[in-house]
Amino acid sequence: MRKIASVLLAALTIASASAQDWKQYLPEVHGTVRGKYEYQTSTDEQRFQVRNARVSLDGKVHSLVSYKAEIDLSDEGQIKMLDAFARVTPLEDFKITVGQMRVPFTIDAHRSPHQQYFANRSFIAKQVGNVRDVGATLGYSMDEGFPFILEGGLFSGSGLTAQKEWHRVLCYSAKLQLMPWKDYNLTLSTQRIRPENVNIYMYDIGTYYKWNNWHFEVEGLYKHYAHDSFQDVWAVDAFVNYDWFIQKKKFPFKKISFLARFDYMGDHSDGTLNEDGQMYITDYERKRVTGGLTFSFGKPFQADLRLNYEKYFYDNQALAKASEQDKLVVEMMVRF
Repeated sequence: MRKIASVLLAALTIASASAQDWKQYLPEVHGTVRGKYEYQTSTDEQRFQVRNARVSLDGKVHSLVSYKAEIDLSDEGQIKMLDAFARVTPLEDFKITVGQMRVPFTIDAHRSPHQQYFANRSFIAKQVGNVRDVGATLGYSMDEGFPFILEGGLFSGSGLTAQKEWHRVLCYSAKLQLMPWKDYNLTLSTQRIRPENVNIYMYDIGTYYKWNNWHFEVEGLYKHYAHDSFQDVWAVDAFVNYDWFIQKKKFPFKKISFLARFDYMGDHSDGTLNEDGQMYITDYERKRVTGGLTFSFGKPFQADLRLNYEKYFYDNQALAKASEQDKLVVEMMVRF
């Protein structure tokens, strides 16, 4: 009987250990849904949108190998494959990533929808510096002493859908995050893209600081077009956020955030050529002031109700795009 009991105990121990080992390889599922209502006060027009309906799957297939796949089932009504990459971590702080991903560039453009502070992203994140591509990156981070994160990579430069194209010259992007003390971040990044085989160089510097319930952030981006193919572009984003935590148990919201933002962009070209083979303005110079309130429901999942008002300033109002005018925005965001 003792032998039988010992064998059963050993079998149970092995089975328990095996189950524990397999748990770390179970995939995790995440999702983000953003429903939005907008009313443009300058045109007396309104609309509803499903801005995002993202689902992602990530996990490990080996202690050194991980993966992620993310799809947006409704990016303003369009289905898009966003991330699809594999990652190898041969050393604890060193990683190699291959596949489709957001390139390492800027602060605000790297925020996922559930991490955004405002309903609509800054000009830097949306118009000037928002790029996903297919390529490979190397990353190294250090937590001790003088913490930093360094990441750089090479990319095809043809975006998410034209992956069969061949290229004589690849694009590159690199990003360095310095964190000399707690709750402070200084980010330096650079990128080269080649729409229509014309080199465009971008340089970005940004910083943020979290103090008590405050978040202060400033970011600037400079864009240079080779061979004077288009005039250089500046873009700026600056905002402040204050979180007011509510202790009342029966109150539906656990936190209310008060936000204010100023952002600016100069006359900008995304690299598209006209009939004469010249780059032209795809986004005209403008300034924007945004005020907002965010009502957060708290755990177990993230659910935010965002109320924003955006005021735009153009030298010539006639140049304003249909969706880039004074507006009231009401957005519900759920992350699970």
